[in-house]
Amino acid sequence: MNILQASILGIIQGLTEFLPVSSSGHLVLFQHLFGLKEAELFFDISVHLGTLVAVFIFFRQDIYAIILSVLRYCKMVFKTGSFVPSNEDSNLRLALLIITGSIPTAVIGLLFHKIADQLFSSVLIAGSMLILTGIILFFTRFVKSSKKEISDFSVKDSFIIGISQGLAIMPGLSRSGTTIATGLFLGLNHETAARYSFLLSIPAILGASLLSFGDLSGSASVPVKTAVTGAVASCIAGYFALKLLFYIVKKGRLHYFSPYCLIIGIVSLLIGL
Repeated sequence: MNILQASILGIIQGLTEFLPVSSSGHLVLFQHLFGLKEAELFFDISVHLGTLVAVFIFFRQDIYAIILSVLRYCKMVFKTGSFVPSNEDSNLRLALLIITGSIPTAVIGLLFHKIADQLFSSVLIAGSMLILTGIILFFTRFVKSSKKEISDFSVKDSFIIGISQGLAIMPGLSRSGTTIATGLFLGLNHETAARYSFLLSIPAILGASLLSFGDLSGSASVPVKTAVTGAVASCIAGYFALKLLFYIVKKGRLHYFSPYCLIIGIVSLLIGL
């Protein structure tokens, strides 16, 4: 893999990680087109960490508020010995929902981690899942606007979204598209569904990266310079993709991405045959 390929793949990862069109599906497709028959694990980890940095930058105020709420809660528990919050704290509740939503994601990820390489080597699987993503996004156009926010969101709801995030381990099944759509189907308003989806992605990306680090051999398959180039490209592209997606989601236009996913899915199937 050369620098130009790393830059292109990094940009693709950054754009498609957050836009509901499946980053994994696009990476599988473009690696196939570039003649990279096997997944470059070290590079894959690098570009995912690049998009994670973009999430931290974009949601820095939310993350800071959540951390402060958790620290205040821990201080209260230490002082009083009670685990019941003294007052309703939306950020503390959001932290709880992120934790509960991460549990099914972690379980699914651990169960399917060993066969991930086989899944990512199949253009046919990626194409099929892209088509499924397109179908899911299409049905979001029929979701009516809602005022349901985090304060009205149940632990059960977060668990269901966590399952949908875990299933997105399948290449071609968009993590952001699936989780945002699930949130909308459960009645969340558009902005809250997107916000929760991306905050929920933080432990998922961190956990997946840690698991992947354990699979690395003694030497990286791509030079560090190449991996860093891809990571920087994915971070920059990811930040602007987040801004674009939030604008589209607020307008209730998530289904606009459906035709693209369907077309790319069909093209992938034709390439893989």
